Amino acid sequence: MASPSFAISRLQSRPALGIRPRRWQQRLLELLRRRLQLAAPGVCTDVLIHAGPGAGKTLGSLHAFLQLRQGQQLQAICICCHRSSIANQWKIAAKRLGLDLGEGVLGPDGLICSYQAANRDPQQWRLLLQSQAPLQQWLLVADEVHHLGLDPLQPEEGGWGHSFEQLSSGAKLRLGLTGTPFRADQLQFCSSHQQLVKINGISQRIITPDLVITPQELINSGDVRPLRFHFQDGWIEYENKERSALSAEQRESWRARNLRRAVRLGDRSSIALQVLLQARKRREALQEQQPGAAGLVVARDISHARGISCLLEEEGDKVVLVHSQDPGAAEALSRFQGGEGEWLVSVDMCAEGFDAPRLRVVAYLTTVTTRSRFLQAITRAVRLDGSCSAIEPMPRHASYIHAPADPLLMAYARNWSLSSPYLLAPEGAEEISPEAALNSGNWRPEQRAISDAAGAVIEIKEPQLPGFLAA
Repeated sequence: MASPSFAISRLQSRPALGIRPRRWQQRLLELLRRRLQLAAPGVCTDVLIHAGPGAGKTLGSLHAFLQLRQGQQLQAICICCHRSSIANQWKIAAKRLGLDLGEGVLGPDGLICSYQAANRDPQQWRLLLQSQAPLQQWLLVADEVHHLGLDPLQPEEGGWGHSFEQLSSGAKLRLGLTGTPFRADQLQFCSSHQQLVKINGISQRIITPDLVITPQELINSGDVRPLRFHFQDGWIEYENKERSALSAEQRESWRARNLRRAVRLGDRSSIALQVLLQARKRREALQEQQPGAAGLVVARDISHARGISCLLEEEGDKVVLVHSQDPGAAEALSRFQGGEGEWLVSVDMCAEGFDAPRLRVVAYLTTVTTRSRFLQAITRAVRLDGSCSAIEPMPRHASYIHAPADPLLMAYARNWSLSSPYLLAPEGAEEISPEAALNSGNWRPEQRAISDAAGAVIEIKEPQLPGFLAA
């Protein structure tokens, strides 16, 4: 029996090339149709979609465009994204649906361009679009739209957000897609709508997506894998003989300093080495379940990544190393997606939008502790490939996250599968403290401390599934 997400009993229009949309993708199509019908002539309509990684935002958006073009509501599509590797994924998905999109140039059905390219001369790109069809016949898609920040205090300041606004102004429909709609600076971003709400009796501005598909919903429907977390705890020792427990430290300056030490390969606590050891064991065990299962290590910097790669290679593992200064990084990522290597070691190169369903283990060994970056990294391991989704039972087999027991990271892990409002920063707002993060939300999964050969590990299980799925 097909998973509930794919069991659509009735479609109002012909599916593109036999693609059967998931339920939320059909809701997206209906939402876009309704917005276009209600739109005033000459007015650009903005729609913001927050769907967890692995939801199928790429195919869903392309399928919706095909249906809207079939109904003569749109004529062409322009997709803007933040990396060339992501642009290539869009191009491959478009070909799968019979769409011919040019990358950096106009194709018969539209084009794909990077935010960086659009930022150089947005008016030139605007004229290019108009040379093929009137702007009122274009769908403008902003992938990972939270990158397009808009500062109300400096609205004319150059940046990706301002450039996209110039490029897309006058388009019939702008569709913003995001898997983690958060920014560290708490700015608004393109295609988003503000709402004033009362939180604990205080008026706050939040961003309200038009459609929200949470990771929990995707787990329940069998579209993505649940995650299990193993956080390596330990004592951080300093030269002056002071000691600090990694998981228990609440002083922000000490917490940050502890994490910097914990990810170091040569630190006497050996926490980073223990994380790698546990991640290696996990990947090897998963090979029996899924041949070709691979792991991702998120490193602190290039030197750190090279050290990790050397350690893994010394153990006989095959490693693909990628970083921003490597001109062959995009090609290396493509080879990994195709099955090369057992480990992908990266410095912030394959977090957002990177699609490799063979990833089943993530070792998070960087000092970056923003919620969006952590969630983007760990959710690389939630995707299923076609062969697995056809044979795996419900609920799906879990993927695994290994990381130092940093209090902030553990707080994010507790609520990773739930959607929370994105609060816009009031003037003079301060960043959230570790204590506030630990006490955020109203859901607490089971957490327990376990011991093994590597020392104390804090385990956080995946969310509890509904009874009819767990049976």
